[in-house]
Amino acid sequence: MENNTFSYDQAIQRIEEIVSLLESGEKGMDELSALVKESSKLVKKCKEKLRMTEEEINQALKDTED
Repeated sequence: MENNTFSYDQAIQRIEEIVSLLESGEKGMDELSALVKESSKLVKKCKEKLRMTEEEINQALKDTED
């Protein structure tokens, strides 16, 4: 998944796909390693996106109080 096309919903969907693949036990060690790395990057991006959204919401709420 490219950085410039990243969306939170797409990342979550891909993480769910990866979890299913990992749970199936049908993948080889090399592919498992690549999937774990991919999911780790996606989780990090999702966390960043959530943090940014939280900051935006807090700022919007603060702006309405002023």
